[in-house]
Amino acid sequence: MKKLIYTMMAAGAILFASCNSDDDNNPSGGDDNPQAETPSAASLLLNSIEADGGTPYDADNPILSFTDAQNVFLPSILGIDYRTDRNVVPAGPTARFPMFQGWETLPSGERREGYYVITEASDSDLARELGVIYAPRMAESIGSGGEQNSQWTDDGRLIFEGSVDFSPTRSLTPGGGQDLLFGFPPASVTPGAVADANWSSYVVLPGTNIVINAQLVANSTGIHDRIPNPNGNSQADEDDQNNPNLDRSQASVVMQLLDGWHDGSPYYFHIVTDTSDPGPATIELGVYAPRLNNLPQFGLFPGGSMLPFSPTANGVTPDANNPLGFQGLNSASISERQVNDPTNTFPIDPSDTRYAPMWDAHITEFTVQAEDRVILTSFGQINDLLDDGTLIPFRGNANASPLANSLSDLLTATGAIINCPVITQPDASVIGTQIGSPRN
Repeated sequence: MKKLIYTMMAAGAILFASCNSDDDNNPSGGDDNPQAETPSAASLLLNSIEADGGTPYDADNPILSFTDAQNVFLPSILGIDYRTDRNVVPAGPTARFPMFQGWETLPSGERREGYYVITEASDSDLARELGVIYAPRMAESIGSGGEQNSQWTDDGRLIFEGSVDFSPTRSLTPGGGQDLLFGFPPASVTPGAVADANWSSYVVLPGTNIVINAQLVANSTGIHDRIPNPNGNSQADEDDQNNPNLDRSQASVVMQLLDGWHDGSPYYFHIVTDTSDPGPATIELGVYAPRLNNLPQFGLFPGGSMLPFSPTANGVTPDANNPLGFQGLNSASISERQVNDPTNTFPIDPSDTRYAPMWDAHITEFTVQAEDRVILTSFGQINDLLDDGTLIPFRGNANASPLANSLSDLLTATGAIINCPVITQPDASVIGTQIGSPRN
């Protein structure tokens, strides 16, 4: 049966290539001029899941259906654990994703097997077929140098131009006190994974102007630090290739969900996969991928291929016992092995077609003492606090003044990108429940 599937995939790859002699120059991904390559690309990718022992997404008959209260943005998700009490579930909330096998290209030109997840596509038809988020602004990355191209193998697997090394040992030394800052910025960081100069998660599909967000989670050098290990989160646990939450035999992977705030509500659950800067890569357990720095363009919105969001440098710490919790890059940096989420503030969700998964950091800084700081729950609140001086743009931000940003005329860009696909933002009634199969 597996041989038959591979034969069908190879035939599909040949058909796909023959249908693409003329490139589609529509930067939006071709929705106004649909072509045959979109369903062919989807079938190649979905057939590879089946060939690897997984269950491919079926847009007409999905495995899971979701309620309005669950508010899930990624239809292909295989399961979500909404339990947030880390005394019960040490890893916190998690989600289980379909996992694709492809090939990285090493700097030497050799190829290496790698495993990745797909969370967004810039084409609406492909997004529907794969059960991922439609994010048309990703196509604005084409030609910027921040994307990477790809090819198909004869058996319908993607070959990437770049590669990721998961072997480094992640470490962080919190920064000392300076004025009202403590813990962040860190004194030193070493990311737990580093991409080469050719790697970007914004991947252009062969022969198209369609971009997918394809994020490597494992290869022979190691596994992503956001794959929780049931045994704990020590360095050995993070590097364990036998972690059951990375299941090649079922073509699935479990990843931690980070919390955030959006529009005054918590539980803005997202994953973190890679970043353009070694600092957030270490703090948020992502891959340091310097090629992302070429994406258009820091500080601009709705132009470009990114979306502003707002971490805070010196937010509410856990010892404040704030009923809304804690927040801040300081709280994340000083926690043991960065177990605390920074709980950042986000402006829109994936139901808005202005959404993009590459988030352009606009860090704020409190000017008041720790006891007077509040949890930042919305962009409206942030703008009000910037206006009255309670907040200022972080003094380490790269842009000295705000750019053309329709979300805020007071925030400035930090010069760091974090790939944060948003999976779900449930109602409070859903917290503590589980749906589907959230564990391998």
